[in-house]
Amino acid sequence: MPELWDIQSILFWIGIVSSVLFVIKMGLFILLGGDVELDADFTAITEADTAFTFLSIQSLLAFFMGFGWCGYVAQKQFALSDISTLGVAILFGLFFMWFSAYLTFSIKKLEKKIKIDLNELVGKAGKAYTAFEPQGEGKIEIILNDKLTILEAKSVSDEKIDAFSIIKVEKVEDKKIFIIKV
Repeated sequence: MPELWDIQSILFWIGIVSSVLFVIKMGLFILLGGDVELDADFTAITEADTAFTFLSIQSLLAFFMGFGWCGYVAQKQFALSDISTLGVAILFGLFFMWFSAYLTFSIKKLEKKIKIDLNELVGKAGKAYTAFEPQGEGKIEIILNDKLTILEAKSVSDEKIDAFSIIKVEKVEDKKIFIIKV
């Protein structure tokens, strides 16, 4: 292990700490099933709809990992001067940061956006998920886009519809589903 306060030891500890934090962040990502980011309100970047991730926690950790480890290797293996080592470390850190942001952006492009057209439900049968009073509102269970879905609906019949009764979608108006008892 290097001495305590020379450039090589500083780069070594930057690499160690950022790597540990990166592994913790990835562990949280895997365990929680989603991206663990700190939310912040930056008015200058609120217009970015594509979730610009160049300055995310992930990319900053990638920068410091690249900066620390590549700088450490440049100093230890190639015996570069301190200025050259910092230059190499910054270049590799920026490359790691860019690569992390590029991968995140590429993965986000793979997200499937499902277009829901409620008009496809007209004439389809389903089940009342909750009981409906005459002309009342509740929830229905119906297949939409090959997936069993629970949706809000309104009864157009003058009789009560019990939970788990078979229903049929009569019409859809203004994104509101109207049902009748079958």
